[in-house]
Amino acid sequence: MKILILNGPNLNLLGKREPGIYGSENMETCMERLRTAYPHIDIEYRQSNVEGELINIMQETGFTYDGIVFNAGAYTHTSIALLDCIKSITTPVIEVHISNVHAREEFRNHSMISAGCKGVIAGFGLDSYRLAVEALTRLK
Repeated sequence: MKILILNGPNLNLLGKREPGIYGSENMETCMERLRTAYPHIDIEYRQSNVEGELINIMQETGFTYDGIVFNAGAYTHTSIALLDCIKSITTPVIEVHISNVHAREEFRNHSMISAGCKGVIAGFGLDSYRLAVEALTRLK
């Protein structure tokens, strides 16, 4: 099984950015934990601050990988292009958020990408990624 974890804008700053919301752990530590917990799964990690690069990455992997765990960051709330991409690929996508976006600013209450995703996990910190990987293992 091959899974891509894809993070959008500003998520390269995890561990430094607003620790009260996103915690103090970085993505490298999260990835080590995931790879240890799921040694039988090839888990790749990519991040981009650029919307078009996120689309390119999903198009590259979206027909051959078994799943994509996608935290689109702020693009979640604005990008019809990401939704169109998700709907165009055959690999299931699970939308992930570290914080509970529904308990934050009102504009974060709506996701433009949810309609194309298999499911949504939000509010469990970096453990949201593990929950998404676990969900993808159950789809097979």
